Amino acid sequence: MTSMSNRQSSIIRTERGLTIAGTRITLYDVMDYLTAQYPPKLIRGLFNLTNEQIDAALAYIETNRPQVEAEYQIVLKEAEELRRYYEERNRDLIERLAAKPPKPGMEAAWEKLQAQKAKHQAQRESHA
Repeated sequence: MTSMSNRQSSIIRTERGLTIAGTRITLYDVMDYLTAQYPPKLIRGLFNLTNEQIDAALAYIETNRPQVEAEYQIVLKEAEELRRYYEERNRDLIERLAAKPPKPGMEAAWEKLQAQKAKHQAQRESHA
């Protein structure tokens, strides 16, 4: 680990990347919400950070934006590759599980679940 700040709450480099010291929260986690235009106060609350920790994260991002943005883009790319890998890997398993009939005594819950699934699918298609 390498400390990136002399502040009490600092940014360190771990195997996960640039991380807020004393947490498992990376700057890329914070970048997700900054990109979605969440206010800092809400981001602080979502991650249960102190004011000093969120201030250190935001200051580090602002001061080192090109480096943090470049690393963030790599993290996004790797996450998308992982998502595609597991989606492909589990496609057959998910199809087999979806085709299985409900267990005896679970028919009513199965029907309710299928109705909810159809409702969500219809909502998703109406927004596309």
